[in-house]
Amino acid sequence: MAFESLAEKLSASFKKLRGKGRLTEADIKDAMREVRLALLEADVSYKVVRDFIKRVTERAVGVEVLESLTPAQMVIKIVNEEMTALMGGSNSKININPKGPTVVMLVGLQGAGKTTNGAKLAALLRKQYGKRPLLVACDIYRPAAIKQLQTVGGQLNIPVFQMGTTNPVNIAKAALEYAKKNGHDLVFLDTAGRLHIDEQLMDELKNIKAEVEPNEIMLVVDAMTGQDAVNAASAFDNALGIDSIMLTKLDGDARGGAALSVRAVTGKPVKFAGTGEKLDNIEVFHPDRMASRILGMGDMLTLIEKAEQSFDKKKAEEMANRLKQNKFTLNDYYEQLSQIKNMGSLSDLAGMIPGMDAGALQGATLDEKAVSRIEAILLSMTPKERENPSILNSSRKKRIAAGSGTKVVEINRLLKQYEMMRDMARRINKSKNPTFEGIFGGKGRRGRGGKSPFGF
Repeated sequence: MAFESLAEKLSASFKKLRGKGRLTEADIKDAMREVRLALLEADVSYKVVRDFIKRVTERAVGVEVLESLTPAQMVIKIVNEEMTALMGGSNSKININPKGPTVVMLVGLQGAGKTTNGAKLAALLRKQYGKRPLLVACDIYRPAAIKQLQTVGGQLNIPVFQMGTTNPVNIAKAALEYAKKNGHDLVFLDTAGRLHIDEQLMDELKNIKAEVEPNEIMLVVDAMTGQDAVNAASAFDNALGIDSIMLTKLDGDARGGAALSVRAVTGKPVKFAGTGEKLDNIEVFHPDRMASRILGMGDMLTLIEKAEQSFDKKKAEEMANRLKQNKFTLNDYYEQLSQIKNMGSLSDLAGMIPGMDAGALQGATLDEKAVSRIEAILLSMTPKERENPSILNSSRKKRIAAGSGTKVVEINRLLKQYEMMRDMARRINKSKNPTFEGIFGGKGRRGRGGKSPFGF
């Protein structure tokens, strides 16, 4: 999870405050000293940290906090508000061109993830707003850059415009004309990067900007490079005048200082964040939600949005009707397992739930090999067997095991987990108190053997 180390250190600082009834000014200054060290270790810019601590301290030593019945909560609230403001306050959207194709010019250093994340962003905007994106290969220098864009474009079913290794300015101009003629309302220019900032790179980008007049110049920066990302952002902004920032590689336990520094240093908003290697691992950057995650307060809105994106609405409605009729087949079981798997790692999801210790589930995922074996077992069954598992006797199980390349014991394990899921569905359907405690009769019980019905 992003910012895990920072979140743990801040949590430890606030825990000390919670242990005190009333707070003195000295208590707050001690806590702020620990917060300052935690932010600096996360590679947040020194100037940004200094200004942040000053603002929080000035508010926290006020009468409102020192005389509050819950002063520790007030301090955390202030830190949350100031951290949200530090990252931009609220989400900013793409600058849309109402009179023609919206042109987004992606810039950044080599290795930041422009090509892949630009394509991911195009797919996200197509899904959310019904756009018809076009990817444009303007990087004529990096070996296989055009091929990489074509590959990821093909995987996402997004067309790619390329003219080989001719002048990038001419490619951008021709792509814009092509977009107008073919009904593409969103154009992403994948420009060249360098291992370092140089005059030749900036001149080329300035020429592209002058020729096509992009609606948005989006800088793509690698969050894991910390302070170097902030320096790169400043350099690109000074030379080119960027409009927004996309942070990539925000899924690892990066020090994460870039996310907290780049907005304050450049004054330009972070609009999107790449959160993993999969082609759907990109999300809108919400400063308030990110601040809540960092402070261990969860992010239920993003969790709900992930669920909505992963779960097919029509299938969910069909499932609800089947539950009302107390019908839950092996097909239903596999469908639920697959859709939860699509939501991402358990540790990332846990970090969005208030009060949940994401560290306890670090690296936890649904075993993809296990899911593949379940799929093989299910596909080796007849439709009748999947709809009515009670008919699975010994000879049928042996046939299924042979057909799926598994063992009978694995089929029995699958059936046991399925029964647990079916029983849970029935309890939810019948319960007058459809909460965790109401369904299971007590806290902490996850099913037989201490495992969830999915076996993790």
